Amino acid sequence: MKPELIAPCGINCAVCVAFLGYTMSGPKRKHPCLGCRSLDTSGRSLSRKKCAFMKKHCDLLANDKVTFCFECDEFPCQHLKKLDDGYVRNYNMSLIENLNSIKKIGMKRYLRDQKKKYTCSQCGGVVSVHTNRCYTCSIH
Repeated sequence: MKPELIAPCGINCAVCVAFLGYTMSGPKRKHPCLGCRSLDTSGRSLSRKKCAFMKKHCDLLANDKVTFCFECDEFPCQHLKKLDDGYVRNYNMSLIENLNSIKKIGMKRYLRDQKKKYTCSQCGGVVSVHTNRCYTCSIH
């Protein structure tokens, strides 16, 4: 769990099925996702990539005026609410709650909480929020 893997919209890329290298149906992807803030190992940006879900709807995000959606006066905007509704309904994760937690308790504690929540109890691997599966040991 790393701060650079938390997308502006509150998605934790570290627990995303695409970042873990798989499709929703289980097979390995040809090219795994690098995360919404694609960085190299030195922390330098590999591209001007922004949040995959919000960048086309937010001028502040598109123009690097905010790092997280909660920094905006319109938080949570209609686009974030729509995305959040789908994540709550389908994956039992609220992006708005994630962002409020980061704002309230800070990134370091938030990442510790995420690690506890998404660590496989069998092998210590990462459990995907999308499939509720650990791809290290294949436990659901």
